[in-house]
Amino acid sequence: MFGELTDRLDDVFRKLKGHGTLTEKNIKDSLREIRRALLEADVNFKIVKKFIKDVEAKAIGVEVLKSLQPGHQVVKIVHEELIKLMGDNQLKIRLYDNKITKIMMVGLQGSGKTTTCSKLANYFRKKSNAKPVMVACDVYRPAAIHQLQVLGKGLNVPVISDESTKDVIKIADSAMKYADKNMLNLAIFDTAGRLQIDKEMMKEVRDLKKFLKPDFIFFVADAMTGQEAVNVAKEFNEQLEISGVILTKMDGDARGGAALSIKAVTDKPISFIGTGENPNDIEEFYPDRMASRILGMGDILSFIEKAEETIDAKKAEKLAERLKKNKFTFSDFLDQLHQIQKMGPLEQIMGMIPGMNTKALKDVKVDPKEIKHIEAIIYSMTLREREKPELINGQRRLRISKGSGTSVQEVNRLLKQFSQMKKMMKKFNNPKMLKRMYRSR
Repeated sequence: MFGELTDRLDDVFRKLKGHGTLTEKNIKDSLREIRRALLEADVNFKIVKKFIKDVEAKAIGVEVLKSLQPGHQVVKIVHEELIKLMGDNQLKIRLYDNKITKIMMVGLQGSGKTTTCSKLANYFRKKSNAKPVMVACDVYRPAAIHQLQVLGKGLNVPVISDESTKDVIKIADSAMKYADKNMLNLAIFDTAGRLQIDKEMMKEVRDLKKFLKPDFIFFVADAMTGQEAVNVAKEFNEQLEISGVILTKMDGDARGGAALSIKAVTDKPISFIGTGENPNDIEEFYPDRMASRILGMGDILSFIEKAEETIDAKKAEKLAERLKKNKFTFSDFLDQLHQIQKMGPLEQIMGMIPGMNTKALKDVKVDPKEIKHIEAIIYSMTLREREKPELINGQRRLRISKGSGTSVQEVNRLLKQFSQMKKMMKKFNNPKMLKRMYRSR
């Protein structure tokens, strides 16, 4: 998401930075391009109009036009205004220790509410040591209850449901009694969606809200629906006074207009974003980090957080020691491959690294099959071969290729790449090399 918008803005800013000095005309021409890029990204036209007006008011000031790097100053202003647009205040979510925190999930059918319930349960259990229960109050969609039960079983989170009734108040009451009896402190309520907003649907969620008095109501929107998601969010907010928004399918290739418009229209923050199908694929939404991603500046803080969550610190320390002694083996390589895979799709991770060429990344598609081939080749080696790849002669290469279902050429390629990687690591561990690098700085 935002790929095309990032590319367009990158082109505009490159031209701006190319000018030694800026004039009002330069800036207005660039802002016209930015306006067009935002509208094509499906951002609400009223929001675009105000955004451009605010940027222009700051960008044509004397301190920008007379600064040493006016192009960079304009980028800074656009960055600040993007943060403001997406909401510079976050919703603080704190769970109670001595009572049950109640979260209601609302939205249209197909927005990803049920999957997001399980993601939130998993997220709060990991982050806040919560004891969650999920409640199946979507009593209309076929298989909605079963879907929540399957997700709950996979995470070992209890699910309260009652297929004998369509009375959501009764189901909610049973769930609260269960949570109280079992000393659980987080209840997440999945509610029914419709294909569009209707009076019956709104009455049911209003009645449920009145009964539960929830601590948070999250409107779940599919980011792929663009401006339609914004209009629906506005309606839900007027009817229910939502606490925040969760945008799902942010890993898709939608234009991103919903993420840039929804806060301005509802005046409610985006709290979380869904970035995939797995239970771990949910992130807190940080407007400043998203603004940096949109402007191609990367998102190093999210990268570090993902690494801390997934990479085993003890294993990392052990690996560092082995690298110092130049004892990096295929077993270590396989272990690192698994750790990186836990962080998510490789192209998504690369996009968080500052300085990465976004246009180059656009065409990068890391085929999971390639990684599986590498794993199969390593698994087809004996433990001794993994420790000492120099033992792998022609006969062994043939055996490994047959065992892994790959070709001898693929085995040769992996051995060559591994050898080159080890040589590079050896150079970086050489004190003389490090000294030379330090002097060159």
